[in-house]
Amino acid sequence: MEMIAERGLEKLTMAALGREVGMSSGHLLYYFHSKDELLLQTLEWSESRLGEERRRLLARPGSARERLDAYVDLYVPDGHRDPHWTLWLEVWNRSQNADEAARERQSEIEGVWHRDLVALIAEGVSRGEFRPVDADRFAARLRALLDGFAIHVAIGLRGTDRDLIRGHVREFLAEALLVDG
Repeated sequence: MEMIAERGLEKLTMAALGREVGMSSGHLLYYFHSKDELLLQTLEWSESRLGEERRRLLARPGSARERLDAYVDLYVPDGHRDPHWTLWLEVWNRSQNADEAARERQSEIEGVWHRDLVALIAEGVSRGEFRPVDADRFAARLRALLDGFAIHVAIGLRGTDRDLIRGHVREFLAEALLVDG
């Protein structure tokens, strides 16, 4: 993951990766078959780690708003070239030419984030913390907003950083979702 974030997939060679992990490039190709498969499996591994963290934060006690803020904090990149987000950028870039099976795997990963967000919003609505909204539609829009802002942070767009983005998202949530916003 670090090598992909540092060099990008195009500049990553299986030989260099093999030297880094103490394995021959032939062994890497045997296990992964291609750089695209290596990328997708690395993303799945990274997402499994984030998924555990997301499940813990969503299961903890507290208001839906507090857990929504924690979800946003987990979603937004740490900064320019965030390794997890660099994987996503590489996958999205390559997905237009990917086969259907690869796009389905990507969709499954994104779907988990979406379903968790829908459930959290629905819970907040049912508790009266959030305005009555269609949780699925609101989650789709919020994820699009988060993705757009996250890309700006991950690519290092001047004038964007993690705290600024989190502030924009919290302001949006206060205006669009919170009962007392």
